[in-house]
Amino acid sequence: MSAWVLPDHIADVLPSEARHLEELRRGLTDTARTYGYELVMPPLLEHLESLLTGVGKALDLQTFKLVDQLSGRMMGLRADTTQQVARIDAHLLNRSGIARMCYCGPVVHTRPDHPHATREPLQFGAEIYGCAGIEADAESLLLALDCLRTARVTGLHVDLGDARIARVILKRAGADAARDDRVHAALATKDRAALDALTQDFPQACQAGLKELLNLYGDATVLDRAAVSLSAFPELQNVLAELRLLASHVEEASVSFDLADLGGYSYYSGARFSVYAKSAGTAVVRGGRYDEVGAVFGRMRPAVGFSLDLKMLVGAVQALPVRRAIRAPWPSLSYGLPSPDVMSLREAIHMLRTAGETVVCTPETADIHELDEFSYDRALVLRNGCWVTEDL
Repeated sequence: MSAWVLPDHIADVLPSEARHLEELRRGLTDTARTYGYELVMPPLLEHLESLLTGVGKALDLQTFKLVDQLSGRMMGLRADTTQQVARIDAHLLNRSGIARMCYCGPVVHTRPDHPHATREPLQFGAEIYGCAGIEADAESLLLALDCLRTARVTGLHVDLGDARIARVILKRAGADAARDDRVHAALATKDRAALDALTQDFPQACQAGLKELLNLYGDATVLDRAAVSLSAFPELQNVLAELRLLASHVEEASVSFDLADLGGYSYYSGARFSVYAKSAGTAVVRGGRYDEVGAVFGRMRPAVGFSLDLKMLVGAVQALPVRRAIRAPWPSLSYGLPSPDVMSLREAIHMLRTAGETVVCTPETADIHELDEFSYDRALVLRNGCWVTEDL
């Protein structure tokens, strides 16, 4: 195999996409900053137990593992950043009040999430710690939508669910952890036959409630139907009310509900949301509440947040236009110019760049079409002893 061939689902990012990714990163971190989120930069790898304790098998299977040559301990390349931010909140910041943090950096997956996905997503996320109220859930969802608007993503649709619904029913059923996992998988894939087999010895109310979840997806009438069909579980009425309230905060996007949607990492503990766009085949944002994520670090605090993959996002939005650029001689080569003209050329280039212009210095023989990122629409030329720009 050729030495320059990369592994499957791993790719270089070339100039045009790289510029777009960087502009998206800046836009999203700036948007989060307007909400008061502070930027953190966790390491790409750390001790395996810190990355994986309490998160379940899904993230474990996605994590590359290696041995630290200094300590001999197992380490992991992060497959998700939420655990790291929980550790920062618990042991480094250790604040008693609300902490808002955002981040943007690569994560690495052992397998792609879907056939066309990268195994090296560029993950952006924003998380709130220390607020148990529905207002934090609403803020997280609204920030996610604002971030997508900043990225110029259109045709947004929000899908809402809640991890507590299945948990309450399964707790009443008294199933063991292994069966819980299989029931969650059957609900996530809407596998009715598997669900029937797994719940055949459950109490009637639990069996009926779990089967009903498979039908509880669609518009806001889902919540009305759920209030009736899940009436045997009165503690769920408040959950349904919170979902209704959360949906009321959404503007300029359609909303649906899927009360059996349990895909993703097992640390979610409350309301969950996925945001879809017409230009993307899968969710562009996933988020929700995960109050238990900090427990393994000895400090369980209310937490809610979301994350997205910038590499997937850049494929769901229109490509950026190339940047207008000015073509200029290379001052160091001077092309036989007298020293005063070389000095004035350098000054002219400096002034243009200070004013925000892109000035590309090239030899006179260079191919003017060699760049992907810039389009020469003007040239810097010497006229009557002065350097001026002229349209090309």
